[in-house]
Amino acid sequence: MISTKIQGVIFDLDGTLVTSSLDFKLLRSLVGCPDSEDLLIHLNDLPADAYQKAIRLIEHHEMEDAIQASWIDGAESLVHRLANQNTPMAIVTRNYSKAASLKVARNNIPIDIVLTREDAPAKPDPTALLMIAEQWAIPANNLIYVGDYLYDLQAASNAGMHSCLYVENELPEFSTQADLICRRFSDLYEQLERF
Repeated sequence: MISTKIQGVIFDLDGTLVTSSLDFKLLRSLVGCPDSEDLLIHLNDLPADAYQKAIRLIEHHEMEDAIQASWIDGAESLVHRLANQNTPMAIVTRNYSKAASLKVARNNIPIDIVLTREDAPAKPDPTALLMIAEQWAIPANNLIYVGDYLYDLQAASNAGMHSCLYVENELPEFSTQADLICRRFSDLYEQLERF
């Protein structure tokens, strides 16, 4: 049983539960987004016609990525172990809803709550995380958000939740913002027990 301090787990999707081969450098180039700017913010600032063209292009790449996505090593066992313990779980992703649904369906991910950028403002905005906390009637500080990128840690912090950074290789500079660091999902359950 995970610690009483943590009563539910929310996961990022790409790079956390499943693999992703999205080439963000290419996507930025295709839609004229500077490296220094968030891709979704850039899209929202485009004129309507340019926005529609850019979003269709990105959604196409996301769907292609969804077809190839597979469980990250150890994530499937962790999710099933949490499910067997009746631990509430959800997914919050910046993904396109159809791509996220395809990834969940193709990999038989047993998580029913999946919020995308179409359901709430994209991370690092905390709205989606807070929506789940409210739905579960669990205080935000009794939940943990597991992700692989800076925005995940920022979203958790903005929501008043604990954060776990999943990183297999070299620690990025922003890792200092994480409450917990997970290098292998096979170890995360025990880390949550001790948290």
